[in-house]
Amino acid sequence: MAMWIQAQQLQGDALHQMQALYGQHFPIEVRHYLAQWIESQLWDSVELGNPAEEAKAKRLLDNLVAELQRKAQLQGGEDGFLLKIKLGHYANQLKSTYDRCPLELVRCIKHILCSEQRLVQEASNVIELLDYYGGAIDSLSQRHQQINQAFEELRLATQETENELRKLQHSQEYFIIQYQENLRLQAQLSSLSSLPPAERTQRETTLQSKRATVEAWLAREASTLQKYRLDLSEQHQKTLTLLRKQQTLILDEELIQWKRRQQLAGNGGPHEGGLDILQSWCEKLADLIWTNRQQIRRCEHLTQQLPLPGPMEDLLSKLNSDITDIISALVTSTFIIEKQPPQVLRTHTKFAATVRLLVGGKLNVHMNPPQVKAVIVSEQQAKALLKNESTHSESSGEILNNNCVMEYQQATGTLSAHFRNMSLKRIKRSDRRGAESVTEEKFTVLFESQFSIGGNELVFHVKTLSLPVVVIVHGSQDNNATATVLWDNAFAEPGRVPFIVPDKVLWPQLCDALDMKYKAEMHSGRGLSENNLVFLAQKAFTTTSNNPEEYRNMTISWAQFNRESLPGRNFTFWQWFDGVMELMKKHLKPHWNDGAILGFVNKQQAQDMLLSKPNGTFLLRFSDSEIGGITIAWVAENPNKAGERLVWNLLPYTSKDFSIRSLADRISDLNHLLFLYPDRPKDEVFAKYYTPPLCIHVFIPCHQDGAVLPEVQQCMSRSGALLSNGRGIPHSCTVHWTEGFFTILWEESGHYHEVYVIKVFVVSKIGLYEVTPNDSLNLVMLDFSSGSFQKKLVNSKLHNVCRLTRFHCTQFEPQQTLVCVSIHHIPKSS
Repeated sequence: MAMWIQAQQLQGDALHQMQALYGQHFPIEVRHYLAQWIESQLWDSVELGNPAEEAKAKRLLDNLVAELQRKAQLQGGEDGFLLKIKLGHYANQLKSTYDRCPLELVRCIKHILCSEQRLVQEASNVIELLDYYGGAIDSLSQRHQQINQAFEELRLATQETENELRKLQHSQEYFIIQYQENLRLQAQLSSLSSLPPAERTQRETTLQSKRATVEAWLAREASTLQKYRLDLSEQHQKTLTLLRKQQTLILDEELIQWKRRQQLAGNGGPHEGGLDILQSWCEKLADLIWTNRQQIRRCEHLTQQLPLPGPMEDLLSKLNSDITDIISALVTSTFIIEKQPPQVLRTHTKFAATVRLLVGGKLNVHMNPPQVKAVIVSEQQAKALLKNESTHSESSGEILNNNCVMEYQQATGTLSAHFRNMSLKRIKRSDRRGAESVTEEKFTVLFESQFSIGGNELVFHVKTLSLPVVVIVHGSQDNNATATVLWDNAFAEPGRVPFIVPDKVLWPQLCDALDMKYKAEMHSGRGLSENNLVFLAQKAFTTTSNNPEEYRNMTISWAQFNRESLPGRNFTFWQWFDGVMELMKKHLKPHWNDGAILGFVNKQQAQDMLLSKPNGTFLLRFSDSEIGGITIAWVAENPNKAGERLVWNLLPYTSKDFSIRSLADRISDLNHLLFLYPDRPKDEVFAKYYTPPLCIHVFIPCHQDGAVLPEVQQCMSRSGALLSNGRGIPHSCTVHWTEGFFTILWEESGHYHEVYVIKVFVVSKIGLYEVTPNDSLNLVMLDFSSGSFQKKLVNSKLHNVCRLTRFHCTQFEPQQTLVCVSIHHIPKSS
């Protein structure tokens, strides 16, 4: 029902489109009163092309009718009387309509639900974009209104030329009839020579009179027909002008803006959205253009059928050429990449992409589905392609699985090619310029196809280029490749020569790009504050000013961004910033979103902030000296000088540290940390992230009577383990390692016992040591005979099942003990 509730909120053209989905074939009242039931059924489980699924469709139809009848019976009172009759009528109507073809009902409802979902999604995408771009709501609404209004004008103009064309055709047909009549009269006059003179004279006068009348009419009508033709050509010329204007608005503005949003989405901008709206506009354009082209072709046929003196032939030839150019531009421009390949592309790694022909369904291209080919080309090859220079068979590498047939989805009306398993096998690099590194070299994936429309009347060779791609061969190159992609996505100009970007940009422009990327990585509305951006400016420009106005007109170059190292460091500005994002994304995202991490604070600022606070106050800031490091700074007394307070800084924690123990647990461990800056008790902020205590169930080898030796218990206690439900296991047992668990089996008093074990430790007098099996199970033994701890591997090559008999010897000894530990969390008390 949630979908129907959202569908009812649609407005304007989207609401009209939704209402148009309903009619006698499926009344909107049925959708309304059975909304929850309809949305809960498994319509997609029915395969429409499989006749064997008809029984399943029939059950759905019967259930729908029964549900309608039940709903009708529930209606009571004066207000419900008419509704009861109406719902009962709809039940009978649907039963009679679809009883012999229940699959059509399923097809109908699937189309309705899919269309509603598309309309709701488009509306939500528009709202998301409007929220992001602020006051653009009025502008966007006005543009859409102008486009829809222009389509209505074009529809009326096309209808008017169709009516005029029919009138012209009717007039020409009548003209031809009269022309034939004139020829008949002329033939009769020629045949009068065989008649007697008196009769010939009488009939000749009559026929000549009729012929003169017809010829006079033909002369007038020929002039009228020519005027009709010229007027119709003029109307077509005006329509073509409107079509060009509308097509320019949709292709050169709306589609270009969609592509720009798609590019910014690569930097974390809002989802591009709106592609289905664009397709609907392009399909309307294709329909109108094709209709007008057919009208012009009919005009040419009429002109050839009845040639008249004048410029019509040249005019129609020009109109035909112009409208063919218009439809060619539409088809080639609407072959687009719906899902871009990854912009950082690693060799020998599977990747995907989707291309779509927005007018494919309307022009019936799917009747003979074309094949699309993908090749990777260099920046220079891309430039040559856009200049229409010959690049036949040229590529800069080899892509596996690079051919795909376009598929038509009838429910959505989309014609797409889904490349799901492409892989870049090899890449051919060009000579680099100056200080340019391999991670600054840009490639692009070229998608191309060929197909015809109108019964092979027009043949199109279409091609489209992906966003720039940086090819890497190792994960260590990802950081610098991402910098190249971010700079290109943020600062590329529409219609540029591939893949030129400015070498310098204003600092606020880069701030917008970094903020967009950061918010996307954090999945948060909390981006970079003005103070954060001032900190970044200080780092980028090596300045100390805290005034944001001083940075507004400053420019930052690509070299400053990610080519030159920061002063005194062996990493660039971007490498430092990207390290922060990676650390936050992997381990600290919740704390950033909670506002617990200030992060962008330098050492001196941290000292000034903390010295004004009570002892034990701390803050979290990103390390200046280490990529992807975060440190804890806190204020406390100087133990070496009474009355003096100092700000202390821990060595930075990195991702490796947090993979062992979380930030919250580390803060919990440090008892001298009391308040998160400015004055929040640390448990109030971090307690919800503390790891709960563990309950450990210990199973150890034992004596024949099952007694657990005191020495082992003491060892476990010293190791900080919580003994619970301890019991022994006999010397002889079987150990399995399957599906991530140890399973220990043993026999006792004629019964088999089974224990699931999460972890296995070796216990000794100096602590616990974990055994982690991979593809084999290793038994670790301890040997204290020499007075030092030594590990020995026994049975190092074992398979799924290992039979352990008398773990190490017939006589139990505490210094050689296998301990099996089962761990689960104890729920936190409120």
